[in-house]
Amino acid sequence: MRRVASCLALVAGLLFVLAASPARAQPAAIRGAIKKRAADLHKRGKWIVLTVGFRDVVNAHIRNKLVSGLPTTIATRAYVFPDRASVPLSLSAQTCRIVFDLWDEVYRIELYQGGKRRKAVAVNVEGVLRRCAELRRLPVVAIAELKSSERYFVAVLVEVNPLSKKMLDKIKRWVARPRGAGSVGAGDSLFGSFVGLFITKVPAADRNLGFRTPGFVPATLPKLPTKKRTDKVNKRASR
Repeated sequence: MRRVASCLALVAGLLFVLAASPARAQPAAIRGAIKKRAADLHKRGKWIVLTVGFRDVVNAHIRNKLVSGLPTTIATRAYVFPDRASVPLSLSAQTCRIVFDLWDEVYRIELYQGGKRRKAVAVNVEGVLRRCAELRRLPVVAIAELKSSERYFVAVLVEVNPLSKKMLDKIKRWVARPRGAGSVGAGDSLFGSFVGLFITKVPAADRNLGFRTPGFVPATLPKLPTKKRTDKVNKRASR
């Protein structure tokens, strides 16, 4: 009985520590429990941008929902972490709302990214995945916020139809920021949800997916040309 009581006390103590200090448990949870996924990271202007795909978040169940005509939302968050720290430096987000138009038999898409809203039409699920299950050059952190020779990684959380409308509203407000990115701390509720999902494994959506990029050092990242520079290069080449 004493051994049982001691075990119960130990478990209770552990649960208390995780509940009181989720940020302290976060580095091990991300580096150890979340799989790495190949991704492209570049410098673009004053930002570091991320390109990565996550089409596997749309399984057969989600595909059936897409064709039902009911709205489907894919919300994506990308957190930049110092390699050995417990608190993220920056958060970027993207939301994609898809509705299958039963009359015209097309998918109508509203994509919110980088503080802007874009509307598009896809004729099949492949078109939906191309627009909503990929991040393309998403600004994830301002270069000025990073130390050029230190190591960082990006942890990505994708949720299909988040169960909490309140949380989805917060993500949408974050997306509305210029560039859709900004500094974030452990006290922010969006960060708290991230910690809770990957430590307690509590479902927060119809389907969720988490992964992290390999580590990167800002000083070694390649640069992408800005749009203006690309236009100039194209004009010179056409002469």
